[in-house]
Amino acid sequence: MVKTLLTYKQCPRFEKTFGILGRKWNGLIIDVLLTEGAQRFRDMANKVDKCSDRVLVERLKELEEEDLLERVTLEGETYTVYRLTERGRDLTKVMKSIHEWSEKWYTLKDCE
Repeated sequence: MVKTLLTYKQCPRFEKTFGILGRKWNGLIIDVLLTEGAQRFRDMANKVDKCSDRVLVERLKELEEEDLLERVTLEGETYTVYRLTERGRDLTKVMKSIHEWSEKWYTLKDCE
């Protein structure tokens, strides 16, 4: 009897999604915007404090190009904020699941 080996075929959409979410800092940026709402750059930099300003700018531009967040000037204000688009807000369940999984499997000591 001959066994047939099935070859794993990567889904291009899954690969694209993981390429975005798996990129360092992107998940944290999305999580901050989901949790805290629209953020000025400096506020975002303080919340994702281990990320350099240069890298944060790059990641914000990438997420904007992917239509996950947008850069806007709020009515009556003179400064710009970053906020999630509908596409970005649709990651709420995903991020909640990641939080639940990490709380189940990691202690704070594991994260030091």
